[in-house]
Amino acid sequence: MPPLRRSSAKAQTAKLTPRRDPLEDEARFLRSWFERPLVTGAVTPSGKMLARTMAAYVDPRRDGPVVELGPGTGPVTEALIRRGIAPKRLILVEFNPDFCALLRRRFPGVTVVRGDAYDIRRSVADILSEPAAATVSSLPLFTKPLEQRLDLLNTAHDLMHPGAPFVQFTYAVVPPIPARCAAGSYTASGSNRVWLNLPPARVWVYRRP
Repeated sequence: MPPLRRSSAKAQTAKLTPRRDPLEDEARFLRSWFERPLVTGAVTPSGKMLARTMAAYVDPRRDGPVVELGPGTGPVTEALIRRGIAPKRLILVEFNPDFCALLRRRFPGVTVVRGDAYDIRRSVADILSEPAAATVSSLPLFTKPLEQRLDLLNTAHDLMHPGAPFVQFTYAVVPPIPARCAAGSYTASGSNRVWLNLPPARVWVYRRP
């Protein structure tokens, strides 16, 4: 899908305060990983190229909010805004209270929910009033059993427009949710490996036909 450019995207990005400090964010992530390794799942935030690749699968022209799961310090959130998604359309579900506070300061206008992203239906029940345009996830899915991963995917699709993307990245060589599975009714496609990320990663996009 070719990137879309909107004049408002730069203006929205310019309003992000305070500016993101990559070294400070890495320190936050590392501290969070030491405290809760199975929850944080990574020792560094997503790099700009990976965040941009994930955001590229979200169509700003599709109606509805965009749900982001596990936004951390916000690199993918920033990429989504640069993509042309207005902050008021973004619903961020984050478990870490320190990250929640940071996201509210960094991205005025977004909705930040402190909740369990794996229980997405309950977390957004009082906020999501229409089908979502996309779900973008940075969750460490491999820390959960396959049954729970499939339940998350199916629930996300229930909350979205038909054909809307569930976007997930992984550092692994295999998809975090199998591309073909008897227990699921979806299509899956993977991006090229994003080498300009540490460690290199791949983006997987799941859609319900």
